[in-house]
Amino acid sequence: MRTNLIKSAPTPRTLFLTLIAVCTCVPGAGGQGPNNHPTSGDNAFYGADSRMYYGEFGLAQETPSKPNTNPQPQMVSSVTPLTDFGAGMSSLAPETQGDLLMLHQRYLAAIAAYQRGPQDSPVVWNKLGIAYQHMYALDFAKLQYEKALSINPKYAEALNNLGTVYYGEKDYRKAEKYYKKSLRLKPNCASFYSNLGTAYFADHRYKQGLEAYQRAFDIDPQIFIRDSMERIAEMGPLEEQARLNYELAKIYAHAGNFDAAIHYLRSALIDGFDDRKKLMEEKEFATLRTKPEFTLLLTEEHLN
Repeated sequence: MRTNLIKSAPTPRTLFLTLIAVCTCVPGAGGQGPNNHPTSGDNAFYGADSRMYYGEFGLAQETPSKPNTNPQPQMVSSVTPLTDFGAGMSSLAPETQGDLLMLHQRYLAAIAAYQRGPQDSPVVWNKLGIAYQHMYALDFAKLQYEKALSINPKYAEALNNLGTVYYGEKDYRKAEKYYKKSLRLKPNCASFYSNLGTAYFADHRYKQGLEAYQRAFDIDPQIFIRDSMERIAEMGPLEEQARLNYELAKIYAHAGNFDAAIHYLRSALIDGFDDRKKLMEEKEFATLRTKPEFTLLLTEEHLN
């Protein structure tokens, strides 16, 4: 299980992936949550949310441990943003250059491009935060999101993204605070509910977590499937992953999406869930238990 900005290298310490929104929230974008479903979604970075959570691009840079006193941190190495992209790239606006470089996982080069963009744009500052967060430079990312919010205090995506920074720092209560603020501005954003649910689960508040996940699912039934391939990977304790996967299996089974239910149930079993009695008694699995795929799964996991 993980949170969502993703296809980046996993770190060992947090529970899920961190998905971060960029501009406007659309269903399924901008959240943390499970990241082990094989189906990926489309890329909706431009003019929408950041579904642009990819891996490192290979340029070496030490992740800063403390923020620069300058609200716009300086790069520690020289990068030529247009390298390998052709002369036509120079005709594009700096923000567009940054977007394209982000798509190619060229995060330092993207930062250099965004820094040449309009300094009064909260969207650009938000994108800068995402670029830093891709490199796990959480202190620098936080500065960019705060700058975006100083320009537009009602920028829901930046509030959400600031929440993901606190989530990455394991300050789950503060993360919840910012997710709730973003939801007050955009109450029908599935991704924000997904993030809130993930923070609740990480804080061992399982009832609230399940309620938030159910709300995210009600808004967008594809939220966990689509976002699962688009997050910054941070793995947590297997028992937490097992519990979350099990609850997601129940949600999808109850909704009649048996393929997704089997997928998450298999993940829960792999992560250590082994309560066959509970599995055979859950009302949400009543129909699923009649499917041959369910029987095969139990056989594979030696629970039959």
